[in-house]
Amino acid sequence: MHTVFHKSVWPFAITVVATLVTAAAALAHPPIDIVASNWKFTPAKISIPVNEPTTLHLTSSAGVHGIESKDLGIKQTTISPGKFVDVTFTPKKAETYVLHCAVVCGPGHGDMTFTIEVTP
Repeated sequence: MHTVFHKSVWPFAITVVATLVTAAAALAHPPIDIVASNWKFTPAKISIPVNEPTTLHLTSSAGVHGIESKDLGIKQTTISPGKFVDVTFTPKKAETYVLHCAVVCGPGHGDMTFTIEVTP
């Protein structure tokens, strides 16, 4: 009886532990809200830890914008007013990355940047 009980509880215990570890990681580093507008990102700069998955929760309050970074593994992503898009990436190198708006959005487009500081 004890052996049967032990065999049936073990997979359940592993599932519980895996769920708790995943939930703890999600709570430790929640998605970061980023709002694009004419001609800025808010916040304009964020800091994130190296080698940890990070999710940017993106929307626009005015105009169509975009982000992209080959160095961070962020594919070109369009950010549209009233819509939300999530981008998840894992930075591999501690460095400061300056992303420029990836969609031509008007006269301030050339100065529209978003800085991601990846810390050790």
